[in-house]
Amino acid sequence: MNKTIRRAAVFTLLLVFALLIRATWVQFYDGQALADDKDNRRNAIETYADPLGNIIVAGKAITGSARTKSGDLAYRRTYTDGKLYAAVTGYASQSYAPTQLEGIYQKLLDGTDTQLKTAMDTVTGERASPGDVITTIDPDVQKAAYDALGDKKGAAVAIDPKTGRILAVVSTPSYDPSSLTDANTAGSAWSKLTEDADKPLTNRALRQPLAPGSTFKLVVAAAALEDDLYASVDTATHSPDPYTLPGTTTVLRNENTSAPCENASIRTALRYSCNNVFAKMAVDLGQDRLRATAEKFGFNDDAQDVPVRAYPSVYPSDMDKSSTALTGIGQFDVTATPLQMAMVSAAIANGGKLVSPHMVSQTTDSGGDVVKNYDDSADTKEIVSSSTAEQLQSAMQTVVEKGTGTNALIDGVTVGGKTGTAQNGENNSKAPYAWFTSYGKKDAKEVAVAVVVEQSDAARSEVSGNGLAAPVAKAMMQAALTG
Repeated sequence: MNKTIRRAAVFTLLLVFALLIRATWVQFYDGQALADDKDNRRNAIETYADPLGNIIVAGKAITGSARTKSGDLAYRRTYTDGKLYAAVTGYASQSYAPTQLEGIYQKLLDGTDTQLKTAMDTVTGERASPGDVITTIDPDVQKAAYDALGDKKGAAVAIDPKTGRILAVVSTPSYDPSSLTDANTAGSAWSKLTEDADKPLTNRALRQPLAPGSTFKLVVAAAALEDDLYASVDTATHSPDPYTLPGTTTVLRNENTSAPCENASIRTALRYSCNNVFAKMAVDLGQDRLRATAEKFGFNDDAQDVPVRAYPSVYPSDMDKSSTALTGIGQFDVTATPLQMAMVSAAIANGGKLVSPHMVSQTTDSGGDVVKNYDDSADTKEIVSSSTAEQLQSAMQTVVEKGTGTNALIDGVTVGGKTGTAQNGENNSKAPYAWFTSYGKKDAKEVAVAVVVEQSDAARSEVSGNGLAAPVAKAMMQAALTG
């Protein structure tokens, strides 16, 4: 063969190989990337070609699918009592990425989860019938929280201490997820919601940590008892009143100047919410020991999934003694979500043991068979000893029966709680946050609750955990225990 022809043949063969390699790359790699691209319209068309699976509360679907009247998407998502359950469901939108349970279980709900595929689906390549998400939410507790919060800006969480089941997740002001599910109206609804200064799309219950104020004193008290700083909740402490922050001339006073806070016991200090006692206690413990106890309760956990990923609640590090003192009253850089403070009360109510909180009980396939059971996989961790838990329960009952939490009293129910009023803004320039965390027990039933009210129409002087947050917690506990 002519040398020139041979070279041309080899070159041509190399070109053919290059084209084959490129075609294979485009078909299998770039093709998959294009198929998975969030802007690929075919994905949305396929997702909404058939009705989605549903999110279930107490045996009833709170989601649905409706036929569209125009466009290339056959169905759109619908919601029953959308505002009531928005902090649970999130939204599945034709225009925006899904959130909350809709986002976490997107593949299960649209039938693309491989766990749903039958042998025939695998052979034919067809999409499986969608599954359902069975929640732990109690509709009565959810509605009690939503109605009690009303037009206040705030949030509430309720947990069954024995099982870890989350009974309510409420964030106000809320929004109707249905407004985001129609491609024709989603854009204007999205603009309105994202421009709203009250941030209705923010899940305040799980994803907005705030200074917990005096509710954090429960964690400090737990640390003091666990580390044998004091023998019991009725042992006198070493707490001058007023208390000067270490290394400063700043005097920390108590809200109630006539309260018996000097050298007060933990029980008395919780009853009157004595700042001097817990600030001094935090310094005596030291930040490392206090942080260790806080982290047992769940602080500084950046992987808190319920299964929605909650924002971490924070107990800070690298502080001087004056800052450590302020953490003892839930200030400085301490932050907590309502979920976290409900977990604190849940662990105390459950004898010192925390069952991992979860708001999904099961996922099922289209036939109702269980795909995964989350109740069976809930972990239990000992946070404090049963002795410490019993003493704190008793002290929290004193707060409700004789102290700052009397608005949470319920006839025939054993209630323990802790109020909190946290400073907000530079030099406390904004309205403070009102907190209340509690537990209630009646017969074989138990519930733990946390409520925060960020803003209300109450006068600044009237903002308190007992005045604003405790009535919300009371309504939730009543719904859980006496309904």
